[in-house]
Amino acid sequence: MVEEKKDGINNTSLPPVQQNRPALSWELKIKKKVTVPSCLGMFRPIMGQCCHQCTPDSLREKLGKNSFLGFCNLLSINETQTRYRGWLVRRVCCVLFVSGCKVYGSPVNDRLERVCQSNRVREMLGAAHKAPEGEDSQGQLSLLAPFYPLISVCISPGFTRFVSWVMLKMFASVFGSIQVNKNHLPALHRAAQEGSPLVYVYMRQSALDCALIPLVLFCHSLSVPYTVCPLNIKSSFLRSVLQKVGVVLLPPSTLTELEAEMDPLYATVMTSLVRELLHEGQALSIGVSAESGHGGQWLARIRQLIKEGSVPDVSLVPVGISYDSVTNVKFGSKSVMQWLLSLLWTKPSTSVMIHLAQPFSLKEMCESGRCRVDEWLPLQDLLLPVVLNNSADSVFGRRRMSWLLPMFPSTELEEKSHSDRDLSVAIILHLIFSAASCTAVMSTGVVSSLLLYKHSKGVSTSVLCRDVAWLLEELLFRNRDVGFGGTLQEIIHYSLSLLAPDLVIAALPSGKDTVIVPRPSVASILHLSLLAQKVTHTFILEVVGACAVSAMLCEVVLSSVSSRLRTDGVKGEEVRGDMEFDVVLSQSELTEKALQLCHLLPPGIMPPCQSTQCFALDAVDSLVHCGILIMEEIPRDVHICDFWKKEGTLTWTTTDDPYHSDSDCEEQDLRSYKISQPRQCPEMLFFFCRMLAGHLRALCWTTMALDQMDSPLAEDDFLSQIHSHLRDTANQKKQHYESCSEEAAHTAVRTLIDLGVLLQMYQTGGIFLGVSPLFQLSENRQKLQRFISQYLYN
Repeated sequence: MVEEKKDGINNTSLPPVQQNRPALSWELKIKKKVTVPSCLGMFRPIMGQCCHQCTPDSLREKLGKNSFLGFCNLLSINETQTRYRGWLVRRVCCVLFVSGCKVYGSPVNDRLERVCQSNRVREMLGAAHKAPEGEDSQGQLSLLAPFYPLISVCISPGFTRFVSWVMLKMFASVFGSIQVNKNHLPALHRAAQEGSPLVYVYMRQSALDCALIPLVLFCHSLSVPYTVCPLNIKSSFLRSVLQKVGVVLLPPSTLTELEAEMDPLYATVMTSLVRELLHEGQALSIGVSAESGHGGQWLARIRQLIKEGSVPDVSLVPVGISYDSVTNVKFGSKSVMQWLLSLLWTKPSTSVMIHLAQPFSLKEMCESGRCRVDEWLPLQDLLLPVVLNNSADSVFGRRRMSWLLPMFPSTELEEKSHSDRDLSVAIILHLIFSAASCTAVMSTGVVSSLLLYKHSKGVSTSVLCRDVAWLLEELLFRNRDVGFGGTLQEIIHYSLSLLAPDLVIAALPSGKDTVIVPRPSVASILHLSLLAQKVTHTFILEVVGACAVSAMLCEVVLSSVSSRLRTDGVKGEEVRGDMEFDVVLSQSELTEKALQLCHLLPPGIMPPCQSTQCFALDAVDSLVHCGILIMEEIPRDVHICDFWKKEGTLTWTTTDDPYHSDSDCEEQDLRSYKISQPRQCPEMLFFFCRMLAGHLRALCWTTMALDQMDSPLAEDDFLSQIHSHLRDTANQKKQHYESCSEEAAHTAVRTLIDLGVLLQMYQTGGIFLGVSPLFQLSENRQKLQRFISQYLYN
């Protein structure tokens, strides 16, 4: 954290969230004297720093330059941001501001000829269409005609200013504010002047992401990037306008991004186009999906160009975008006009927070050898011995997620070895994690996580205010910034106003307080769980550790080992959780449980450059730091030593060594933990366990659904049936709706494929999925279900 500068020029603190908030038909009874902790007003976390392990040289260049520069609201434009003053300027200040922003034009020139004459494209054309003897290559070049509009994309200064003005007016009708953290903007200006092209990478959430990043860069006089927008837009007018502001769309003949990438000629042309754009020094903006890996092929193309020497280097910039509520916009010929017309009758309410991280060198990450992938193993090699054979020892390694870079039928993306392909996947994972780590937590996310994971049965506003203040302190302590400010009363009122359609709010007969309950519907719970994902990402260490503790407690109960659960001096309904778990947890077993759970986590939620063993140890230590576990001291009559059993050597260590660490010299098996006894400790433990329950429960339900599946099925049909089964199961149970989303179904199916439960079969009609012979036995499916369900808090 760094101290904010009060210079009177920069907006160093976020405006109160009550601006443009919707009116409620009820009033909260919250004491006004309760405010957000003072650390939020004086200090803010610095997010988005370079990875110290993979890119230490890039990090070293930015050391000592971390100062909080404040925020700026793109929608709050006044005369001070122009060179003019006066009453007339105040009325046209937006036009003057847009005209004053610097635009780096990018004409097409001879780019079309350079792409068509490149060796890569000519070789692909020669393989796809062999011209008869005596014929010229016109027949081959005619195959490139559908890609001419894509290659001719450019950035016109006039169109860019006009479209930016339209977007500012349009977003002013959608959002109350678009806050941009200015901490790393000077670093971006320096990186742009040094000559390396900038590549902005963000996680795909909404179609508005493609428009927000170029608008932010335009308003700060940075080079507007060429934006990869995987949308199928049929309107020729809209396509022509977007292509003049640097938007690279899908070919009109294709419906999806996957369909376009299946064409080897399209992939080759896009690789050559990226090469020419980077040679021109142009910036790129790429969105990556953590669910399917779509978008990662663009990063693989850039890495391939650097590896072969076509491009010297690029600077990668992760971008974190946070929304107060989920905004789904479908871009088509009619949907855009309908959406624009609907803005005339809506009032701006939500806000957006954008964090631009520090740029780092892709060449450094690839060639330094610090981003290691030699420990990557298939998931079935990591977990199947534990699941089926109940093996006590886990295989040390990291889960290989090759599906993040799909194998398209193009020689451009085929890697020569598993290590090269894994390195491309590691870069994709690293950018997904970096973009998620520099994303601010919004107030609606804080309230949603509390209502889903701590107060699913309902909570009063007074208790909710107390928990919001506690969770806010925990977020800031973990160096995660938040996208809101103001008093606690304003924050709660604003959040509940936006979440009102997803909540049931009732006033008690006494009139002293209000009770808030999540609305028990699929749409409401899915919306709340989507908003709460950023909180789960922040507490992932504690979440993994808490689920490991829950799994060990389940073993204690199932094995009938004596455990004592008691409440002293409390009767009936007054039992609030003063529970005493008289159970000793071994560190080795607890770490083993955490290590096995790490392999089931979805991509992008765990640091990709950290080994799973270190992550599991950190997960256990995090429970000690937050007071859930207490380390038991074991008296020793001998000196502390480090005994290597394999080599039979004994190394003595003095305890007064300033660099001495207990973890280096103490035998891991001798450590043990007990659950602490403070009043809120069990509640905090169960709060963390529920954060991952939706993902694990979807995995359990998918395993159960295999009994009813007729396989093999086409992949899309298989996913559709699994999604329907998850929704039917949740509706039947009338709870756990967070486990029935399309994302949960896709992630569960992908995990079962990696585990070897499902087999992928490539046939003429596409990809088909079927149950493997090993898991056609109900006994093995039950073993897998028991293994996953042990981490579920019940």
